[in-house]
Amino acid sequence: MNREDFPMINSHYIYLDNGATTWKPKYVIDKINDYYTKFTANAHRGDYDISLKVDNEYESSRDTIKEFINAKTRQEIIFTSGTTDSINIIADGFFKQNLEPGDEVIITESEHASNVLPWFRLAKTNGIVIKFCPLDDNHYVTLNNLKKVISSKTKVISLAMITNVIGDLRPIKEICEYAHQNNIFVVVDGAQSVPHIKTDVQDLDCDFLAFSGHKMCGPTGIGVLYGKYELLDAIEPKNLGGGMNESFDTVDDVYLKPLPTRLEAGTPNIEGAIGLGAAVEYLNKIGMEKITAHEQELRKILINKLKNISHINIVNEESDSGVIAFNVDGIFAQDVAVYLNKYNICVRAGNHCAKILKNEVGVKNTVRVSIYLYNTLEEINKLADLLKDKNKILNEML
Repeated sequence: MNREDFPMINSHYIYLDNGATTWKPKYVIDKINDYYTKFTANAHRGDYDISLKVDNEYESSRDTIKEFINAKTRQEIIFTSGTTDSINIIADGFFKQNLEPGDEVIITESEHASNVLPWFRLAKTNGIVIKFCPLDDNHYVTLNNLKKVISSKTKVISLAMITNVIGDLRPIKEICEYAHQNNIFVVVDGAQSVPHIKTDVQDLDCDFLAFSGHKMCGPTGIGVLYGKYELLDAIEPKNLGGGMNESFDTVDDVYLKPLPTRLEAGTPNIEGAIGLGAAVEYLNKIGMEKITAHEQELRKILINKLKNISHINIVNEESDSGVIAFNVDGIFAQDVAVYLNKYNICVRAGNHCAKILKNEVGVKNTVRVSIYLYNTLEEINKLADLLKDKNKILNEML
């Protein structure tokens, strides 16, 4: 799908590590190049034409993203360096001030490190209690299992909408409805969902959402923190400096700007924001529903092929995304990845920053295939063909 739009296609790699980062279409590259070659200037700093052009492009990206996830206002879109940065701002800027010793935060053992370690730190600094929602037999989150661990002390549920190894699509809308009936905040890690499925934050009714640009055809080093306005407005900025203040004269006379500027101190990642806006425009042009359907069709085909290979163990056969995690009997995951690399096939091997998932699935490392819009049936077939002969893998490891 749209392969001609991606210059990296000419590299002759079969790229199946899209959960880590995606290739970039020429449309995004050209937008970034335009900034550096046609109107380079700082944002929100100048009274001359090219600086005003920067302002327009930067803020237009905010508007594009606001529409993409259906936020109520543009002030609810905060540019950050990525999902990790966004979740840390949520934890340190909002919940550090609002959680007391004994308050509970519920996560799962299948979360990415970015949605685990900020809460672990609050457990040390604030004395909160981390609780893990049990997963079902498919390693999925269910509302019923969440209800089993929710108590009167539960204040936050923080979950990926789609996890980066199991690839399960969580019932976030239902979770938010139940959580809010019990005065519980819901934080959503959207790093693996926003690039792949249509996301409507008003329909979900989540309190916060974090996602990254580089996993959705945008540049690295840029991401978004979405939050309901009244919650973002209560965040204590972690960065203070230029651009985000109205004035300061003395220690007692510091006045900060309103959202979103207050949470974007210093010179922003201008090229990143412009590039992310371009990436969203690109995805909109294709259609998120079309992207989702394409990924699911390729996943179904690959799963059926892998199921017929006796030495392949699939960890997440039933999941709803383009993520497939598996192992080859008796062969270390990294060795499988190195073998596939000989044939220019790029996959991820290891624990994928989900280091406590091993408690649920019983294995520490897996090979992960993650599909995106430019992957093809021919690529899936080649991958499956190279995994059929276990002796071939073993011999080429020597």
